[in-house]
Amino acid sequence: MTAATSHPSAAPHPEPAGADNRIVVGGATLTWQALPELALPDPVAVLAHSARDALAAARHHAVHGTELLLSSDSRVDAALRAELRDAGFALADLAGGGPRSEPPAQPRAAEPGRLWLLTSGSTGRPKRVGHTLDSLTTVRGEQPDRTWLCPYAPGTYAWWQVVTLSLTQPGQHLVVVEPDQLDDWPALAAAHGVDAASGTPTFWRRTIYRDAAALARVPLRQITLGGEPVDQAILDQLRELFPAARISWIYASSEVGASIVVHDGRAGFPVGWLDRAAPGRPTLSVRDEELVITSPYHGAGLDGPVRTGDRVQVVDDRVLITGRLDTDEINVGGSKVSAGLVRDVLTAHPGVAWARVTGRRAPMLGRMVVAEVVSHPGADTEPPDEAALVRWCADRLPEHAVPRRIRVLTEIPVKETLKSDV
Repeated sequence: MTAATSHPSAAPHPEPAGADNRIVVGGATLTWQALPELALPDPVAVLAHSARDALAAARHHAVHGTELLLSSDSRVDAALRAELRDAGFALADLAGGGPRSEPPAQPRAAEPGRLWLLTSGSTGRPKRVGHTLDSLTTVRGEQPDRTWLCPYAPGTYAWWQVVTLSLTQPGQHLVVVEPDQLDDWPALAAAHGVDAASGTPTFWRRTIYRDAAALARVPLRQITLGGEPVDQAILDQLRELFPAARISWIYASSEVGASIVVHDGRAGFPVGWLDRAAPGRPTLSVRDEELVITSPYHGAGLDGPVRTGDRVQVVDDRVLITGRLDTDEINVGGSKVSAGLVRDVLTAHPGVAWARVTGRRAPMLGRMVVAEVVSHPGADTEPPDEAALVRWCADRLPEHAVPRRIRVLTEIPVKETLKSDV
């Protein structure tokens, strides 16, 4: 590897509006302006080994406009490294302080101001989606001063949403959670005055499961959920802990940006929002049970209706997102079962903190419904056993949708993206 150098055509921009915002990262308190200056090639794929390195790369892009793809090192395997170099990116590895780089296999001219995101890979290998700092900045109006918690993996869409808010808005401070701090983040947040936090439903469930009392000591005024289907049970649990906070769930993706924002404390969004066109706002539609979005915040080349791959069901006056099309539907003897709706029934049980529902091969039926659950440690009664949970489901679901096997786990599983494999 050779030392990286700045691209000669990279012209500095003014410091972003949030340059003086406070950042707590890696045990230090500093500002965006005080982050280390990086010398990066252009275009570049930055492989960050720490949250501080990732923030420094984001600031570098804001100031210099270098074409950038940013990811944690752990998300980029050898095959993806080769793919990025073939696509014209130099690889900048930020391990050990100074960046080291590998030149691109196929050099090309940089596209100034371009940001690339890797999709979560839920439908296969991660894909690249093109954005700009402007298209990732969806909060633009004046905001009340906040200190935000950022627990997301660097370079993900959700990470950029919190980072761009702090970069572009004065008074939006940032406390970053490193992976080894994830289990005890409420203590970190309370120590630094965090009053706003964004996380997946799994992130919030896991925190409540581990220490609800510690979470309640964080003075949260804004709670945001996204990245996974959001059910009523987790919304109600958060409302009980934080009765005065605003609780929001956001539907967002690398492809269509932040497209749905709901603050009313109910799962899903109002059915009246479907096919409602308004200037500057996404248009939401349903085609063959799939959510389709036309969004002004879309990635490069994705203008027009975008099929999201997410399955939805209309229940009464709400549109519920139940899961991915390729995994949510289970065919049991010719009858369709939504894994997401079965999951919602299980998590509605007061003794269940988390559930995963899948299909398993079965004689005669083809598939049968099975589940894994984690018992809630704060339950008033003994944790429910398999028989009790089967009865709970049988009282609320058609016979073919009742799980035939339920396994109890001792910990809520979580991936680097803060999602469960649901």
